[in-house]
Order: sequence, then structure tokens, then C-alpha cells
Amino acid sequence: MKLEELASKCGEWLRGSGPEPDIVISSRIRLARNLAEFPFVRRANADERSQISKKVRGKIESIKEWDHLLYLELQNMDEIDRQFLVERQLMSREMADSEGDRGVAIDTEERFSVMVNEEDHLRIQVMCSGLDLNTAWETINTIDDLLESRLNYAFHDNLGYLTACPTNVGTGMRVSVMLHLPALVITREIEKVFRSLQKINVAVRGLYGEGSQYMGDFYQVSNQITLGRTEQDLVATVNEVVPRIIEYERKARNFLINESEQDLHDDVSRAYGILCTAKKISSEETLHYLSKVRMGVNLGLIRSIAIETINKLFVHTQPAHLQKLRGQQLSVADRNIERASYLQGHLGHGGQANSP
Repeated sequence: MKLEELASKCGEWLRGSGPEPDIVISSRIRLARNLAEFPFVRRANADERSQISKKVRGKIESIKEWDHLLYLELQNMDEIDRQFLVERQLMSREMADSEGDRGVAIDTEERFSVMVNEEDHLRIQVMCSGLDLNTAWETINTIDDLLESRLNYAFHDNLGYLTACPTNVGTGMRVSVMLHLPALVITREIEKVFRSLQKINVAVRGLYGEGSQYMGDFYQVSNQITLGRTEQDLVATVNEVVPRIIEYERKARNFLINESEQDLHDDVSRAYGILCTAKKISSEETLHYLSKVRMGVNLGLIRSIAIETINKLFVHTQPAHLQKLRGQQLSVADRNIERASYLQGHLGHGGQANSP
């Protein structure tokens, strides 16, 4: 499979088929692992990084259950292809921007990926649609066992798995859920929710994880500490927190419907109209308006558009995706025109705003 084929598809985590799909886009678990016989990536020289990459790739390709995986060597890829994988949530922005021998193994259904020579020698990632952390944990635990039976992980009897970043030492696990919270933003309750999460050691990040901006009213909620906690503890912590956030968002949506339905309907209709008629539109504008439309679909203010379509548009209208789908490199101005055309092709006849 080539990236062009991947670009035209919709990954499993984007299909809106999991639990609580109106608010929870996806559940993700990452594991950080390192090989005992090599220094951490930032201390490894070019030859050692090459050896790590070659060793891990060989072990991945030896697993019979993974004969469908696509392994990509990032040092041989251009910037657009690397950015495409970031937009698809299959690898980190830091990995795309780094240098040297590194790769990523991708499940063609996008249920998991394995990054090689990111901050750690391995970053294993599993993603599920909706709020489904238990399935994500079961899946990543199986993947980790398959790799650990073939690789010598760096492990300390007291500290647990050794990682490049001290905050990951222990389980090496980051549990996160991507949430769509437009009503909390509109009612200006979002900061209060964030402050309450910080008190219980839960971090809030943007669409692309650590260091990224909050865009399209999307937020990633994840654990901050791994040392001294079991994997089950970390899953349970996030599983306990997320339903409370969902409840806050639902209350905010109900408030908007009950107290200002006319204004909300107008806001959603304007956003939908702009996306359907604009001749050029930026990524930031698109995310902003798609967020309103997505909420409108979930509240019954817009009909005949599937949530899967909206979820796909959040990703497919990003810069690298547009260029992969078009099959050529585009300037910013040309991307804005192409994006508007792409949106109209998917939304122009897909539905209409209901009467309030």
C-alpha cells in the first residue's frame, strides 16, 4: 500500500463507531520502550541509530501476524509525506522534524503504529474510535508482548521500564482521549474544567499532542505520571475522568439549546454556509467552522451528514492531505482554493440546516 491509497481511506479511529462518539473522537495508548544494549536516541550516534532501526525493523517484519504492516523509513521521505503521517496521528510532529535513521510501522487499518527512533527507541501506539480505553489497553498489551519476546527492553527491577523522559519511567505509558468540546468553549467553562483536571495530575493538550495548539475545539486529556502506577491504574484514572468531562459538555450543549437555540442555530448555519460556499479557506478557519457543524449534526440542527464524514474532513482538509489527494505540491494560496473545493464536494449536497 502507498500513502496515496492511505490518504483516500478513513482510518478506524475516525469512523465514529465507538462509545460516546458525539464527544469522544478516539482513545489512544502509547508505550515508550528502549533497547538495553543501546544508548537513548539523543545520546546515540548515527551508526547506533542505524543499528537500532535495522534491528527493530527486522523483528517487526518477523512477526507473522503483522505481514500486512507498512514500514516507512522517514529519512527517505519528503516533508509532505512526513507531515501527512502527523496529520493522520500515526506519528509525532517531533519525529517528523527530527533527523537521522528512523522509521514507522503502520497497520493499514490505522489501529496501531510503531515509531522507531523517536524520543525513545520504540513508541508503540494504539488508537480506537470513541471512548474505548479497555480495548486499546488489551490491544497494546498484546503488541508489547510480541515485541518484548523478540527484543531486550531496558528495564529496572525497582523503576520499571527506562525511558528518555523521566516522566515516562515506570510503565512508560501515556493514556489519552481526544475530545470535542465546542459547547464548553462557547459557554466559557473550558478553563474551569482544565483547572480541575490539573489538580488530579491529568494533562490537557492540543490536537497533535504535547506542545500543540488547541484547534477546532479538540483537546487531548492524558495521564501525567507513570512512575509508581500500574498500567491498569492509569487506564482507570482516565476512564474515571473522561465521563465527567462528557457530562460537562452535554450540560453545556443542553444549556445552549434551552437558553439560546436561535443564536446557536444561526451560528451553526453560518458555519455550514461558509464551508459550502467559500471559494478559498484556510486550515484554521476550516477547523473552526467544522467544529460548529459537527456539534450541529450531533444536536440535530443539521441533517443528512454522517459524523464519519465530518471527522474525515477534519483530517483530509489539512495541508499535507490536500496535496497527497491532489497528487502535487501546492502553495498556501492554492491549498486554500483546493480546500474550499474539497469541502463543497463533500458538504455541498450532503445535508441542510433544519429549521429551529
